Amino acid sequence: MNKAQSASSLAKSETPSSKRCRPADFPGTTWPAGKDIADLLESIDKRLSSFDARLSLVEILQWEFKSLQESLEFSQQQVETLAAENATLRESVKCLTENVSQLNRENKKIKETVIDLQARGMRDNLVFSGIPESAGEDAETTVKSFIKTNLKLPEDTVKNITFDRVHRIGPMQAVAGRPRPIVGKFGHFKQKEQVKSCGRELKGTDLSVNDQFPKEILERPRVLFPVRCGFIQKGSRAVIAVDRLYVDGQLYCDPGITPWLY
Repeated sequence: MNKAQSASSLAKSETPSSKRCRPADFPGTTWPAGKDIADLLESIDKRLSSFDARLSLVEILQWEFKSLQESLEFSQQQVETLAAENATLRESVKCLTENVSQLNRENKKIKETVIDLQARGMRDNLVFSGIPESAGEDAETTVKSFIKTNLKLPEDTVKNITFDRVHRIGPMQAVAGRPRPIVGKFGHFKQKEQVKSCGRELKGTDLSVNDQFPKEILERPRVLFPVRCGFIQKGSRAVIAVDRLYVDGQLYCDPGITPWLY
C-alpha cells in the first residue's frame, strides 16, 4: 500500500467525535474533573431550586393580590349599597322631619284653639282676690257684699246682679294664709263689665278684681314685662293688653318671645 492510500485510510478511520475528544488536539486546554462537574451541577440545581421558590412566591403574591382585588371590589359594592341605603334613609329622615314639623304646627294651632275656647268660656268671669275666707260661707253672698262695700256699687244694683256660679279656687288652706280667690261667672256680660270698671276703688289695697284667663295666657305677660320695660327706657310707649304688647301703637311680634302670635 502506498503512502497516499495509508493517509486516506487513516483519515477515514477518524470520526468528528474522536477529533473533539482528543486533548492533544488542543494544547494548553484543561478539562474539568468529575468532582468539579458535580459541584457545578449542584450549584445549577440550587439556583434552579431558588428560582422555583421565587416563582412559587410570585404565584402566591399573585393569588393574594387577586384575592385582595376581589375583596376590594366586594367592599366597593358594599360601599355603593350603603351609600344608596344612606341616601334613602336621608330622604326618609327628611320626610319624617317635615311630618314632625307639620304635626308640631298643627298641634300648636290646636293648643291655641283650645286656649282661645277656654278664654271665651271665661269671658263672663271675674276673679276676686284678697277677700277674707270663713268656714261655711256662701261664696255668692260674700262676693255681693264685697261689691257693695269695697267697689261701692249701689245696693239696688248689687241685688240685680245674677251669677251662674260662684266658688273659691283651689283646696281649702290647711293653715292660715292668703285667702283663696273667688271666681264668679256673671249671668250678663254687661254686669260683669260694670263690676270690673269699679276695680279702681281697690287701688292701694290687697284686694283686686280681674278677668279670668287660662293659665297659659296668664304666664305670657311675665315674658312681655321685661320687654316692655326695655322699650319704656328707650322712650317708647309700651302697653300690655292681656298677652299682647303694643309699642307706639304697633303690635310687638318676635318668634322667640311671642311664639303664640305665629
